[in-house]
Order: sequence, then C-alpha cells, then structure tokens
Amino acid sequence: MAGWGAAGDQSETKDIRSAATPVTFAGTVGLFMAAAKPSMGTAVLFLSPWGFEEMCVRKFWRILAEDLADLGIASLRFDYAGTGDALDPADEGEGLTLWEETALAAAAELKSLSGCDRLILINQGLGSAIAARLAERLTGIDGIAFLAPVVSGRAHLRELTVWSKMIDESMGLAEAQRQTEGVTVASLRMPDTVADAVKKLNLMSLAGLAAPNCLVLTRPNRPGDTDFARHLDTLAPNVVQATYEGYDELVSNPTIAVMPTATGRTIVGWTRSIAGPSRPAASISSETASAAPLAGDGFRETPLRFGKGLRLFGILCEPEGKRTGATALLLTTAYDRNAGWGRMSVTMARALARDGIASLRFDTANVGDSPPLPGAPEQVLYSSKQYRDVAEALDLLEARKLLPAFTVGRCSGGYLAFQAAVHDIRCKGLVTANPYSFSWDESRSVDEALRFAPRSLETYGRKFLQVETLKRLLGGQIDAKSALRNLATVLGRRAVRSGRRLLGFFPFLAGAQGPVVNGFRTLSKRRVDMSLIYSAHDIGLDHLREQFGQDACGLKQFPDIRLTIIPEADHNLTPPSARSIYLSEVKKMGLRLGKA
Repeated sequence: MAGWGAAGDQSETKDIRSAATPVTFAGTVGLFMAAAKPSMGTAVLFLSPWGFEEMCVRKFWRILAEDLADLGIASLRFDYAGTGDALDPADEGEGLTLWEETALAAAAELKSLSGCDRLILINQGLGSAIAARLAERLTGIDGIAFLAPVVSGRAHLRELTVWSKMIDESMGLAEAQRQTEGVTVASLRMPDTVADAVKKLNLMSLAGLAAPNCLVLTRPNRPGDTDFARHLDTLAPNVVQATYEGYDELVSNPTIAVMPTATGRTIVGWTRSIAGPSRPAASISSETASAAPLAGDGFRETPLRFGKGLRLFGILCEPEGKRTGATALLLTTAYDRNAGWGRMSVTMARALARDGIASLRFDTANVGDSPPLPGAPEQVLYSSKQYRDVAEALDLLEARKLLPAFTVGRCSGGYLAFQAAVHDIRCKGLVTANPYSFSWDESRSVDEALRFAPRSLETYGRKFLQVETLKRLLGGQIDAKSALRNLATVLGRRAVRSGRRLLGFFPFLAGAQGPVVNGFRTLSKRRVDMSLIYSAHDIGLDHLREQFGQDACGLKQFPDIRLTIIPEADHNLTPPSARSIYLSEVKKMGLRLGKA
C-alpha cells in the first residue's frame, strides 16, 4: 500500500502517481480515484469533518484513497456546499440539509463513475451525522466507518470553542483580534443554521442503521466514542471497535500533522474485508471523466490536473468577462490545502476574477490532494524540489496563454514565491506575506524549525505580561526550555541586527545575507515587480531587518519593491482588515502587470 509501507517500491520504479480525477456536480468539486486494477463491486464515499479538522485530514483522505485504489476500490471525496472549493450557496438552507444534499449528489456521482451500486461510507467528525442520514436514504450501503464521530453535538460545539481559543493563542492573536462570532475556528465560521442543527445532534438516539458492517475508531479519554460503539452493537450485526491511534497528532495542526499509519492500515484492511468481489470493470476511465467549470458571481472555476503524469491538482479561476490583468499563481502555505487558511485563497481568487484577474491555486506535491513526487523528501517545505511544481504550473498557464504571471504566497508560500521568481523568468512579479525567510539551508531540520519556531520579541513581551500565560507556564503547559531557547534566538538576532556595521569583520554572520540580497538583485535586474507584506510583530520582519537594516532602509536600492507593514495582525492575517490589504496588493500588481 502506497501510504503505509510501499512508498519505497513506488520510488524505486520512479512511477509518478496521477492526482485523482476532478469532477464537478451540485455546485461542488469532487476527486474521483478510479480503481487501479479490476474493480471490486463496492466503492468508498468519504464524508469529511468540518473546518480546521477537515484541513488536517485532507492529506490523510488522499492517502487512503490511493491505497484503496491499489486494492481495486474506487472512491470519491468532495467538499460540502459552501466549504473548500465548493460554490457558496445563495441560501444556507436549514440545518445540515444542504450538506446532506451535496453528499447524496456525491453518492450518485460515485456510482455513475465507478459502475458500483454498493457503497462504503468513511467519515470523520461531523461527517458521522451525514453518514447516518445517508444510510436512511440510500440503498446498498455495505458498511460505515465512524472515525472520531461527533456523538453529542453540544459537546462538539464546546470542544470547538476550546479548539478555537487554542488555535488563536498559538497564532499570538490578541483577544480583540479574535473572531468570536458564532462558531468560528481558524477563520472558518460554521453557518448559524448548521450550528443550531449540530447542537441538537445525538447519535445515541439512533433507532436503526441500514448498514450491516460498522467500524468505530475511538479516541483515548473519550468515553462517548466507546458508548457509541456499544450502541451500534444493538443496531448492526457486525461492529468492529478499534483505537484511533495518532488522532491528536493528526488534527493538532496541518503544518506538523503526522499521518496515522497504523490507523490507516486498520481502515484499509476493514474496507477490503467487506468490499464486494471483483468484477469486470464498468467504471468511467479517468481519462474520459471531466470537470465542467463552476460558474459563480463574476467568475468561473475549473478544477484540473496538470504537470508530468498529471500529478498536481489545482483550480483555475477565470473572469466571466474580459481578462484585464496578469495571472496570479496562488501558492499554498505549509500543508494547508489550496483553498487556503480560512478559505483565504478561494476568497482571493474569486475577488480577483471579478476585477478581470485570473488565478491558479494548487497543491504542491505531497500537499493536500497532490501525490508526492517519487524520490523527493517526505518533508517538502523549503525544499528546492517545490520549484519544479511551480515551473509546471507556469507551463500550464503558458500553454493556456495566461501569461504574464506573478507568484503570491504567505509564510512558506512566500518563500516559494520568492525562490520561484528568482529561478523562472516567466514570473514577472511576486507578492509575499509574512515569509519566515527568503533563504533556507536545506541541511537544517524543517521539522524542528516548524515545531519550535521563535516569535518576535514584541510578541514574547506581550504574551509574558498576560496572566493566563504565566499560569500556563507555572502549570507546566508551556515548554519552558523551548520558549527560552526561542527567546535567546530572537535576542541574538536583534543583537546582530543592531551591530550590522560589524558584519564585514564577521563573514560567518554575513553569510546568510548573500543569497537573499543576491536574489533581490537578480529580480531587480529583471525588473520584477515586488510587494512585501508583514504583520508588525511577525518574526519574518525580524529576518528582513537582519538583511536590510532595522528600518529596512537597504531596500531603497531596489526601486521595484513596496513594503507594507500591517499594524494589528497575526501571522495568518486573521483580521478582515489585514486580508483586505493583502488582497489589495495582489489586485494592484495583477492590474499593473496586465498593462505592461
């Protein structure tokens, strides 16, 4: 199985795995994974959790789908209405009805594409409620896998409240900057009608379940999961209960998420054990399946595969009317799916299209829905291997006559935007927001840097003065050693910056400056349009000052650079005003380059 042990074999043969085939239906985007060998008589429909949890499991879903395909089991994963890459509905509807209708349409699409008339439903989180409802309305459900199910809606909403605060705290958000209206987690707000319906959910009240086989993966210290498994024992003849190993590591943060290998094997093994026998293939091949554009307010979006072996998945967003600007290449941040943190990339792409600017947002290899590139390292962030992904995205734009183009990215995406512009002359501009750095020593551990990334000195000072932070420090909830190490790192860099006049005498301190300044010089010689955006207390701004001085006066030697400092914003640009500034800079560049 590719995801759980056979990746080495795939690398040895240098076979490039294609991304799943994108399809559109019911105002949403689906990803169909055809069986890689004679199809079994059963296909799998993935029913995702909501919000931040969905972002975390996105890559996990893709790996499961690939491994199932290798066993002859086709599958479909999709976005509920108003989430991910789906269109935003004009009417949110009542409760979970709209999401349920999307799921029903997905089930019909999967049966048509796979040629299978029987389904297995694999769900997580809120997807459990959708699965239970589908089982009442569909025939031919062979089994349902409940992964960390939402048994009590009230308990889940309380958990989301805690989750939201933890995420905001980890980003260094001040209380005034937090989005606390309704149910909001990681800049994603649950529709009020959905939240009202979730509050009333209670899977313990299920009186029947039209599926003979069930798998329940329970979380440690969650007795409600175990109680639900026992309840299913009274409703279905064959119920398997197992531990969801690696759950916490999976859903803590998509940037540092660890794929739950043992759990993956459990799910795949159970699915294989209840799937129908192989039969002559009646499915539509990946080559003939197609995705019609989704039309929205002033834009049309086409999900597509591109690159060598069709290995990359992305969404091309184009204006309904005449194209008047250069094309924006929206790069992913860390391991966030291409829709972006809080759907930031979706919102940006559609707003740009209304102003005549096309865009392509896509998952780089081993991120979200794009499979890994054989031979590439498991950790792809800050790797030169990602330059190839951007180059193949530019190939697509060039083939579709959508040049000139410019790169756009936040954090690690900002780093990639800069490096891609340096390496590819087709990049005529770049917009970076809070890039951690513009140069990376690939001998340095990215994993360690991500887990113990320092913040700015101002952020440390503000947080230390908070009573809650002191309580957590004294209670052992904060890693004091890591905090002190990070603080020392920041103070050291501040000292180096203050003594920049001594750099000429200490070449080992100036060494890191060379690649960055040389990169800016290369871009300046090519007259590449550059816009740098930073939150006022972002650690990336400290790194910029290391290169160009405390007030960044060294940037004056590059006339094509604009520097924008956002006074009240976090690293992820959570406040709407910060996102508005980001969008404005991208829009202005697109229109400028479109006239060039």
